[in-house]
Amino acid sequence: MKILVVEDESIVAKDIQVCLRKLGYEVVGMCSTGESAIEMAKDKEPDLVMMDIMLKGEMNGIQAAGTIRDHSDIPIIFLTAYTDRDTVDKAKETEPYGYIIKPFKEIDIQTAIEIALYKHSKEKVIRQERDFYYSLAEKQDSVDMIFVKANQRLIKIRYADIYFIEALKDYVVINTLERRYTIHSTMKDIERKMPEKDFVRVHRSFIIRLDKIKEIDHSNVVMDNDKKIIPVGGSYKELLQDRLNMI
Repeated sequence: MKILVVEDESIVAKDIQVCLRKLGYEVVGMCSTGESAIEMAKDKEPDLVMMDIMLKGEMNGIQAAGTIRDHSDIPIIFLTAYTDRDTVDKAKETEPYGYIIKPFKEIDIQTAIEIALYKHSKEKVIRQERDFYYSLAEKQDSVDMIFVKANQRLIKIRYADIYFIEALKDYVVINTLERRYTIHSTMKDIERKMPEKDFVRVHRSFIIRLDKIKEIDHSNVVMDNDKKIIPVGGSYKELLQDRLNMI
């Protein structure tokens, strides 16, 4: 693994370099300013950056980390002797992968790096899976099904088999007559993926399939077969009426 060290105290920087090489990492560059850190991150393409928060020059480590994060997917660990709330809050905005307090020991560096690299690799896999699912969804506009992830597999669900979709905190549950599929998503995202001609949102927590409606009773919709009763939110009543084929 290639690591870039950004530290303006030469003795500390040298100690870090020795420690990293001892741990088996390759130090691809060392610099002492935020401006040079940005350039070296671009040129050297390190696997991780160890960044001191207080640097020489006009740009501090937090600002440099923010710029690097905006332009590349490189995990950053902060080095600092400052633990005041204001510094920590500003550092958190750049979403660092670690925070090492000076003076530190070799084990502190080793632990922080291993956790940061592990976390970054897991997040990369999650992003790749998410992009794959989104690409599948975009290709489904002309077909009658959607794929959802369940038990590490992609399961095909036909739109015609979906009765209703329900929001539960950070998850969305797709309900068919036989099964429930819980996925990590938002109602807004799911609503966008459902065919507009077949589905309508009737509540902030519910999307229903129009041809599965058995009857409408006041402010509730009763679904076919399982007789599920779903509330209709006040702001969605007009939309539901516009979508119904009434005489």
